Amino acid sequence: MTVQAADKTASLTEQDVARIREDFPILSVTTSSGHPLNYLDNSATSQKPRHVIDATSEYYSGKNANVHRGVHHLSELATKAYEDARLKAQHHINAPLGCEVIFTKGTTEAINLVSHSYVRAKLKAGDEILVSAMEHHANIVPWQLACEVTGATIKVAPIDDNGDIIVEEFEALLSEKTKFVGLNFVSNALGTINPVKELIAMAHKHGAVVLLDAAQAMPHCRIDVLDLDCDFLACSAHKMYGPTGTGFLYGKAGILKDMPPFLGGGDMIERVSFEKSTYNSLPYRFEAGTPNIAGVVGFGAAFDYVDSIGLDRIAAYEDELLEYGTGLLNEIPGVRIIGNARKKISVISFVMDAAHPHDIGQILNDQGIAVRAGHHCAQPLMDRFGVPATARASFTFYNTKSELDALADGIRKVNEVFA
Repeated sequence: MTVQAADKTASLTEQDVARIREDFPILSVTTSSGHPLNYLDNSATSQKPRHVIDATSEYYSGKNANVHRGVHHLSELATKAYEDARLKAQHHINAPLGCEVIFTKGTTEAINLVSHSYVRAKLKAGDEILVSAMEHHANIVPWQLACEVTGATIKVAPIDDNGDIIVEEFEALLSEKTKFVGLNFVSNALGTINPVKELIAMAHKHGAVVLLDAAQAMPHCRIDVLDLDCDFLACSAHKMYGPTGTGFLYGKAGILKDMPPFLGGGDMIERVSFEKSTYNSLPYRFEAGTPNIAGVVGFGAAFDYVDSIGLDRIAAYEDELLEYGTGLLNEIPGVRIIGNARKKISVISFVMDAAHPHDIGQILNDQGIAVRAGHHCAQPLMDRFGVPATARASFTFYNTKSELDALADGIRKVNEVFA
């Protein structure tokens, strides 16, 4: 961890970013095309700093044991590291209780946990779930599966041509039939930052319970679950410089206590007999089996790394990159940005008159530039904008303006190739 500043709200300097880049070994690799790696696919997964890599390695080399189940030295070390990560997650989102943080494989599993253990038991025919038109498939399909079982239906709040949710129409769709609301905090495909606090308050007025998909928000936005008053929040470590296969679900303790287990097995039980089993207390009731201990330890290290730099400084610098990159792409003939919301994180999705997004991605790859091309697990959103796919450049605090210059040059190359 290399960046410290007295003013945690000031943006990162070029010198800061140069030092940060030294913490990420993968940023120094050369691609198969012979070019230096220009990694602009951070919304899919972020790269990992040495601090996270070392924490994961040190767990395996010096603490490897199962958690919560042993009295020997290694088990005590592993359990402490695992539970320390829970406390870091609790602090990061300002959750009142550590037991409200449940470790999962990631955002998708966290949402499915809520779908199976909470939503299905609460819904009946005629009830409604409200989502927005910009949701990730992981915040659509679990609710569709719940509706198939219960007879409930899904309502979709529309968005405008800029990619902003239409708040008035969202509110109009709420009624006494609305039992549950699933919203992304930030759109992975557009970068839109939704006014979630306002939307949650509207939903609560009608008695609805709200889950926030915060997978894209965690690396970029300050999250305070007390201030937002969300009932559930789901996120993934790998979006925030941590390991893959790890994430957590936050839930209000009063709701979680009444939910049955999602998975059965070891560690989620209190007492087992062939006649009846009783279940463990929170959060362990929802953490069946041996967890991804190394991943959770690495997630804790990722929280430390982000805190050492300062989330406000990260956000300020990423805003600069977004403004700079948007200006560059707007100057290139034949490029159209999809998603120009009032508030955005550092994501630019675009299409070109000259080429399909997959061709854009391949030509950029030939120049060492990694972007995502496709529907971004948001096919209904692509349908809303009348496109089959977009090319998406997503950047974070280790990216530079020179990399965005290279992206713009690469896009001009696409125009040349297809001219």
